[in-house]
Amino acid sequence: MTVGLLILRLVVGLILAGHGAQKLFGWWGGPGMNGWTQSVQKLRIRPARPWAWVAALAEFGGGILLALGLLSPVGNLAIAGSMLVAIATVHLPRGFWVSKGGYEFNLALLAAVAALALTGPGAYSLDQAFGVHLPEPASVLIGTIALIIGVAVTLVTRSPQPAAETKPQTT
Repeated sequence: MTVGLLILRLVVGLILAGHGAQKLFGWWGGPGMNGWTQSVQKLRIRPARPWAWVAALAEFGGGILLALGLLSPVGNLAIAGSMLVAIATVHLPRGFWVSKGGYEFNLALLAAVAALALTGPGAYSLDQAFGVHLPEPASVLIGTIALIIGVAVTLVTRSPQPAAETKPQTT
């Protein structure tokens, strides 16, 4: 079981850290912070720059914390927030399957980080090596409440959908 948790943490954590690095640094064909901020602005999330930083750092930092098994469940919660906002703002209207731009991949990552938050990082983790034990289940419960509030604030502060332009009728 401990090796299984290690493999899951490393794969999911490094995938998310990679996505965050694309946003933060422009690595691996990513947009970098300027491009990412423009994307967040197109999603109508306001103010775009701070939320772009929050999302990029949640993916990068959360992925690193998850991969290392450090400060669990903080990294899991950061990733979960990023995935929930991505599902709500980008992927949900496109349906389930990732081949159509849907939320399948985000949901799989969300399930993985939720499972790891509930099981803990396992024996092969920095939490175990350093004796770090955030209070359970309080850290997951309080973190989940903060996550829900953060996602709600992100979504509620989006600017309104622009009204569809109507062509003037010609007579």
